[in-house]
Amino acid sequence: MKQPSTDWHERIAPDEEAHLARVAEVMAELQRAKSSKFGTGRALHRKQLLAATGTLDVLEGLPDPARHGLFATPGQHRVLVRLSSGGPDIQSNRRPDIRGFALKVFDVSGEGALGGTTNHQDFLMINQNRAPGANSREFIDFLEAATPGPLFGIAHLFKAYGPIGGFARLRDLFTMLGRKFNGFAAERFDTVAPVQCGPYAVRVRLKPVGSPPPQARSKDIADDMRERLAVGPLHWDLELQFFVDEATTPIEDVSRPWPDAETPVVTVARLTLPRQGVDAAAAEAEAARFDPWGGLAAHRPLGEVMRARKVAYFESQNGRSA
Repeated sequence: MKQPSTDWHERIAPDEEAHLARVAEVMAELQRAKSSKFGTGRALHRKQLLAATGTLDVLEGLPDPARHGLFATPGQHRVLVRLSSGGPDIQSNRRPDIRGFALKVFDVSGEGALGGTTNHQDFLMINQNRAPGANSREFIDFLEAATPGPLFGIAHLFKAYGPIGGFARLRDLFTMLGRKFNGFAAERFDTVAPVQCGPYAVRVRLKPVGSPPPQARSKDIADDMRERLAVGPLHWDLELQFFVDEATTPIEDVSRPWPDAETPVVTVARLTLPRQGVDAAAAEAEAARFDPWGGLAAHRPLGEVMRARKVAYFESQNGRSA
């Protein structure tokens, strides 16, 4: 097992400023197109499946590399959770999609990643441990092409990468979308792109605690969570997976999972959603800003994808007057 390292580096391309301006344009156009069809909403992760409130208990006795920012002091924090489907459309919960687990932690105080001070920390995770592309450029190209409809996006892949390359990318995309999803109570979630933990770099993960049935009780993933939370509490461990070296845990390439066998993983907190009627938190979560840059400077997002997301989320928030 390799040890956590602070020898990580970000790389900024000479044309990144121009690329980020294009990210803003593409995201704004996507949001306008989808909001005209479905009503005002987010550019991506538009469909909120469920919202809930709970607590995050930061554990005692953490190792030194983990004791930064939110995890510097043991204690309990209030949380707001938004569960979502990743796409820009409103569609059936049974259709394949990336599933999002957004966590907003309150009762926080410190220097903000965006400057000034902050009173919360956001972690945005999905049910994957990698992205389909290494950086945001391929994704933005695809998103721009697919804004009129998914068939335009598929045509773009073959036009841009040829028959073999287009088929490979399409297969990889459908493999990710079609990955069996057993419900939010039974799946792992990952930030995919890294954030700081003080001088270290980490990916943040959620792992369910206990033994929920491997198969969702309801075929509808939102109803499954409603049924579970109507009966009793649910728990997840919040984990930090540490950067060890560029070859094993690349900062800039989000298409590569960070391997568990070669990286230190530390459980830093326990997330609890108590028994509740989840609809009570729906309006608060729908109106809230969940932003990977919404939090402490000690957990500043890292890498080109996170810098692109900074621009994308700002455009999305403006587009729905959040």
